[in-house]
Amino acid sequence: MELAEIPREKKISKKDFLEKYVKTQKPVVIEQLIEDWPAYTKWNIDYLREVAGEKTVPLFDGNQPISSKYKFNEPHLHMKMSEYLDLLEKGPTSYRIFLYHLLREVPALQKDIRYPKIGLRILKQIPMLFFGGENSKVFMHYDIDLANILHFHFHGKKRCILFPPSETKYLYKVPHALITREDIDFTNPDFKAFPALKNAKGVVTELNHGETLYMPEGYWHQMTYLTPGFSMSLRAAPRNLQNLSKALYNLFFMRHFDNAMRSWKGQKWIDYKNSQAVKRTNEKNKIS
Repeated sequence: MELAEIPREKKISKKDFLEKYVKTQKPVVIEQLIEDWPAYTKWNIDYLREVAGEKTVPLFDGNQPISSKYKFNEPHLHMKMSEYLDLLEKGPTSYRIFLYHLLREVPALQKDIRYPKIGLRILKQIPMLFFGGENSKVFMHYDIDLANILHFHFHGKKRCILFPPSETKYLYKVPHALITREDIDFTNPDFKAFPALKNAKGVVTELNHGETLYMPEGYWHQMTYLTPGFSMSLRAAPRNLQNLSKALYNLFFMRHFDNAMRSWKGQKWIDYKNSQAVKRTNEKNKIS
């Protein structure tokens, strides 16, 4: 498996961003895109505890394998935000907050952000937040809507591994899902169990407070929180018509079909998909 460093720009114009990265569908880290946001200086764990501590938030346990007990993106439990932030600061935890619209729950936070004029038609209705504790991991996946994503990181550091859609054939994608085999550790892959990974070519970076990662349409991404921290994503609809049609299929058919099969077949459906991920990938790569 080959991982190159994601290019970095201190600052970038709208024209250069569109020409160098959006049109070519290449990721980039922009180091100084949001320095004029109030959030740049205000957003940390203490501030969120103050303004959102009483909110009840959905939590996902990264140590729990995907199970037929839960629907697509269904949380494992709920907790007060203040209690969760306390948990983050106590030490490593596998619990994460995923795709949470905190700005809707706490409207005052909306005053802390700006929408970058960088050439993307950002969907302003859905700024989503993500939280994780030290060493917590997000398994390799791509987003259901195949959006262009601006991912802003706050409070800490996290490592991001990305693969373009062209590398899907090596990644042991689970059928009828947006993930690879969840037992693959992309920070230390087992090439004996998953030999096709040796051929995969991706990119990697470590995000620090205030940095922005641009992830193009349909890019696979895996995140590891090196310290407790949180991020916010803004998204723009796919510009490629084929990706737009795939997004509509995912949203209106695939996830509902998968939920129905989980309800009908239970764990057998999960096991079948995992076995097919290995079988199909090895067959494509002529691995016996």
